[in-house]
Amino acid sequence: MKLCVLCFLLLLACMYPSLAQGSYEDCCLKYSKEPKMQIKKKITGYKLQKTDGGCNMPAVVFTVARKKIEKLCSDPKQLWVQNLQKKFFN
Repeated sequence: MKLCVLCFLLLLACMYPSLAQGSYEDCCLKYSKEPKMQIKKKITGYKLQKTDGGCNMPAVVFTVARKKIEKLCSDPKQLWVQNLQKKFFN
């Protein structure tokens, strides 16, 4: 019985670090190149990825409506990215 309790506590101790990290965010790991106009026309919105959460790089994540929803990770410093962002404010 004591061995069973000891094994259970050891198992919990091993699992704790992975539980403490929480869930992984769906972060951009690299920037995409400027897409063709066909793709730009299918962009339906965007969200900002900030570095204050679990992600390491700032990004503008565009949502592209195709057969399945896709994400386009973009550098917020690029002019084409800023122009596409303005499209959704007007």
